[in-house]
Amino acid sequence: MSALAEAPSARRIAWLRRRRAVAGAWRDYRRHLPGMVGLVILVLVVAMALAAPLLADEAGLKAINSTGNPTWASPSEFGPLGTDGLGRDVMTQFIWGSRISLLVGLAATILAMVIGSVVGITAGFFGGAVSAVLMRVTEWFLVIPFLPLAIVLAAILGPSVKNIILVIGITSWPSTTRLIQAQVLTLRERDYVDRSRALGASNWHLMSRHILPNVSPLILANTTLTVPIVILSEATLSFLGLGDPSNASWGKMLDDAFESGAVTLEAWWYFVPPGLGILLVVLAFTLVGQALEEILDPRLRDKHG
Repeated sequence: MSALAEAPSARRIAWLRRRRAVAGAWRDYRRHLPGMVGLVILVLVVAMALAAPLLADEAGLKAINSTGNPTWASPSEFGPLGTDGLGRDVMTQFIWGSRISLLVGLAATILAMVIGSVVGITAGFFGGAVSAVLMRVTEWFLVIPFLPLAIVLAAILGPSVKNIILVIGITSWPSTTRLIQAQVLTLRERDYVDRSRALGASNWHLMSRHILPNVSPLILANTTLTVPIVILSEATLSFLGLGDPSNASWGKMLDDAFESGAVTLEAWWYFVPPGLGILLVVLAFTLVGQALEEILDPRLRDKHG
C-alpha cells in the first residue's frame, strides 16, 4: 500500500516531462546566438516601455506643455534626441511610443493566434463539412489584400488603440489557421489518438489533451514570427493617419514627421529613432521566432545541428 501511495500520479509524471522539455529547450536556446541577441533586444525594449513613467514625463507629449522648448532643435541643442516642430521632446515620444507599439503588437498577435488556432484545430480535427466551411472563410480572408481591408475596417470603427488591435487581429489569423490545420490533419491519424478514441474519449478530450499540446510548439513559434508583422501593420496604419491620435506610437511619430516636413527640413532626429525602433523590434522578434522554430521543430534542428 505504501509503495502505491508513493508512486507518482500520471499528472505529476506529465508535469515533470514538460518541465524537462522546457529546461532542454531553454538550454538549446541559450546556445543559439542570434536568438539570444534578439531576446536581449526585446528585454531592453520591454524594460524601457514598462519604465516609461520613470524615464520621461507623460505631460511632455502635449504641445501645450512644451511651449518653452525650441522647435526643431537638434540633439546637440536639446538632448538627447532634440524636439519636433511643436517643441515636444522626441525622446519622450520615443519612450512612450514603444508602449503602444508593443501593446498593439502583442495584443493583436494573441487575438490572431487564438482565432487561427481555434479555427485550424476545429477544421483539421472534424474535417468534412465543418472543415470545408471554415477553410472557405479562411481563404476569403487570404484572397482579400490585407492593407485595403484593414484600412476600411479602421476607417469604419474609428481611430483608437482597441480598434487597431481588433482590426489587425481579425485580419492576421488566416495564415496561422492553414499551418495549424495541416498539422492537425496528421496528428488526428496517430495511433495514440485512435486508442483514446477507442477507449471512449470525447472530442474535447482528444483536442485538449492530445491535439493542442502537440501543436503548441508550432503556435508559439508562429506567434513570435507574427508579432513583427503586426507591429509593421500598426506602423503602416498609424502612418496613414488611422492610428489613435491621442496616444504616441512609433508609427504615429513617423506620420507626424511626414506631415510636418521633417524630411524636407532634414530633421533626421524625428524620424530616424522610431524607424530604428521598429526595425530593431521586428528584427528581434524574427530572430527569436527563427530560433524557437529551429529548436521546437526536430526536422530543422537536425538540419542545422
